[in-house]
Amino acid sequence: MDDVLGNLPKLAKEKHNENKKFFAKLKQKPPKDLDYVMQELHEKEFQRTDCLTCANCCKTTGPLFTTPDVERIAKHLRLKPQKFIETYLRIDEDKDYVLQSVPCTFLDAENYCMIYDVRPKACREFPHTDRKKFQQISNLTLKNVAICPAAFNIVEEMKRRVKLK
Repeated sequence: MDDVLGNLPKLAKEKHNENKKFFAKLKQKPPKDLDYVMQELHEKEFQRTDCLTCANCCKTTGPLFTTPDVERIAKHLRLKPQKFIETYLRIDEDKDYVLQSVPCTFLDAENYCMIYDVRPKACREFPHTDRKKFQQISNLTLKNVAICPAAFNIVEEMKRRVKLK
C-alpha cells in the first residue's frame, strides 16, 4: 500500500489528461447503466481496500463541514456548535467550514476516526465513486484519484469497462 500511495500523485498526474478526456466524453453521453457499473466497481474495490491501512484522505485533505455536521459533531463532543467551530474549524475561500489544519484532528495513531459515528457527510461519502450521476462530479474525481488509491483503481477499471463512442 505504501508504494502505491507514494506513487499515487505521480500516477494520477500521468493519467490526468487521459482521465479528463474520458470524463468529458462521459459527461456528453453517459451510458444508461453507469450508476450500476459504478456501484459494482465501488463495492468490488472496497472489498479489497482497507481504508485503515491508508487514511490518506484524512492525512492530506479536510472535509467540508455542513451546518448539520457541525451540530451533530458538537453535540457528540458535548460542545456548543460555536465552540466547536472556534476550536476546530475555519472558513475557506469558498466560505465553507473546513478543518483548521490537516491531518484531521480526529484521526488517531492507528488511522481510526475518533468521531466515526458522527463524522461529516463528506467523509461518509468519500471518495464519492458510488454516487448516482457519477459523471457530474468529474472535477472532484480528478482530485480524488491523486489522494485515494481506491478511487484511482476504480477510475482505471471504469475506463476499461465503460466503452464510450
